[in-house]
Amino acid sequence: MATVTAALAAGCTAGSGPRDDGRGAPKDSKQGASASATGPSALAVKIDNAAAARPHTGVDAADVVYAEQVEGGLSRLMAVYATRLPESVGPVRSARESDLELLRQFDRPTLAFSGAQKKLLPLIDQAPLRAETPGNAADAYFRGPGSAPHNLYLRPGRIVPKPPGEAALTTGFHYGAAPEGGTATDSRTVRYPAARFTFTWSDSRDRWLIGMDGAPATTAGGERMAAATVVVQYVKVRESAFRDFLGNNTPYAETVGSGKAQVLRDGRAWDVNWKREEATDGTAFTTGDGTPVNFAEGQVWVVFTKAP
Repeated sequence: MATVTAALAAGCTAGSGPRDDGRGAPKDSKQGASASATGPSALAVKIDNAAAARPHTGVDAADVVYAEQVEGGLSRLMAVYATRLPESVGPVRSARESDLELLRQFDRPTLAFSGAQKKLLPLIDQAPLRAETPGNAADAYFRGPGSAPHNLYLRPGRIVPKPPGEAALTTGFHYGAAPEGGTATDSRTVRYPAARFTFTWSDSRDRWLIGMDGAPATTAGGERMAAATVVVQYVKVRESAFRDFLGNNTPYAETVGSGKAQVLRDGRAWDVNWKREEATDGTAFTTGDGTPVNFAEGQVWVVFTKAP
């Protein structure tokens, strides 16, 4: 595949070596210009989750973190910000086709990423979102310590002046008291072919401590990453029309439709149903009788995994 474009190179302010994973970067587009005029919207940032990219910066400040499988059975994150913005976030990596469907639930969100498959770039341009990359927002990105491409970081305040607020989180999630029942659960692991997430309940923190690939997940400041609610969402995972530079197909997680899920909160687990009728809808999580399932106040992690 072709090397990264000159526009992307301009956004990489420090470091040497490959600037990304052999993908292209979008140029300024009509939708990118108009979206900024629609008012506050959620900020979504694609986060590298390779071992070399850890520990993460700013992910603990996100309202929602989505985890997905990518090429080679590895994982990648999308962190969504609405109620607060950290000083920096990263490492930032490339977008995927299924991100566009997932982001339709928000009102013209801002998507920060570094590169994408060149054939995917026209789809990003056509999507109802504002794309902010090193190619069109160079002053918002910087290279930190470590090796490229695992050291590109975003200063969110340079593309989103202030947090858009809770109203921008049109996820369909409900927060409040826990539903009745549930099963006492100490730990839950979700496995991909070459990655895994483990969530372990902590009574002292009243949170699910996060582990990645068998090791504790920590922030750049050394604090353990933790979630108030974890959703293991079973979805259809199919092949997309795109491959990485090694020829591996990019999995596409279908987040529109319906299926089963497991909600973890307060040291318990509930088997529930999920439904998202249209791409512009949020996702409803309900018990067997249709009662909405409340999440605990705090950060939510949604881990997409292949339905059995």
